[in-house]
Amino acid sequence: MEVSHEYDRFRSKVGPALKSKQEEFLLLGYEGVSEEEIWQFLVKKKWKKGNIEIKLYEMVQSILSLKIGEFMNYSAVEALRDAEFTLDNEEELLELLK
Repeated sequence: MEVSHEYDRFRSKVGPALKSKQEEFLLLGYEGVSEEEIWQFLVKKKWKKGNIEIKLYEMVQSILSLKIGEFMNYSAVEALRDAEFTLDNEEELLELLK
C-alpha cells in the first residue's frame, strides 16, 4: 500500500511539468519512463523530507531540473532492492561466474 505524501495535493498541478520531463527522457531514448515513476522518484528520493511551505514553482523547478542520471541511478537501486536473487540454482551460479 502506497503511503500518501504531503505533496500529493500538488500532483495534478505539476502534471504538465511531469509530462514535459517524461517527453525529454523519451527524446533521450528512455522510452519506458512514466510520469508516475518520475513522481515516485521525486517523492521517495528528492522530496523525502517534506516542506509544508514549499511553493508550486519550487516543485516545478525541481521536476524540470531532474537529470536522467539521477533517475536511472535510483531506478537501478530500486530494481536491485526489489529483485529476488538466490544462488540456489547451480546453472545460474555458473552463468554468473563466466
